[in-house]
Amino acid sequence: MVSCDDSRVKNMIYTIHGRQVMPDSDLAKLYKVETGALNRVTKRDEDQFPEDFRFRLSKEEYESLMFQTGISHDGGRGGRRKLPYVHTEQGVSMLSAVLRSEVAVRVSVQIIRAFVEMRHLIAVPS
Repeated sequence: MVSCDDSRVKNMIYTIHGRQVMPDSDLAKLYKVETGALNRVTKRDEDQFPEDFRFRLSKEEYESLMFQTGISHDGGRGGRRKLPYVHTEQGVSMLSAVLRSEVAVRVSVQIIRAFVEMRHLIAVPS
C-alpha cells in the first residue's frame, strides 16, 4: 500500500482566501507524477475543476506562500514558469477520479483525512 506520513501531508496544507488548499507541486509529489502532468490532466478535464476546487495563485499569493514554506527563488533559469495552482479538499477528491490510478485513490484518501483533521484543529478553541 502506498503511504505518506500524515504530518508531512498536513504540512502541505495552507490557508489562502480563507480556504485550506494544497499547491499543485506538493500534490504531484504525493501522487508521484510531475507537476506539469498533473496540471495537464486537470486542464484536460477543466469542467471538473471549478474555481472552488482549483485556482491559480496571484503573484502576491505565491510570494507569500514561498515565504511561509521557506522556498527560495533564485531568479535564474529553471523552476516554475507559471504561477501555481492550488487545490481545495474538493479538488483533491476530484484529482483521484481524473488521475485514474490506485495510487491516486489511496493518496487522495490520506489527503482528505488530513484536510478533515486540520479543519477540526482549526475549529477547536485553544
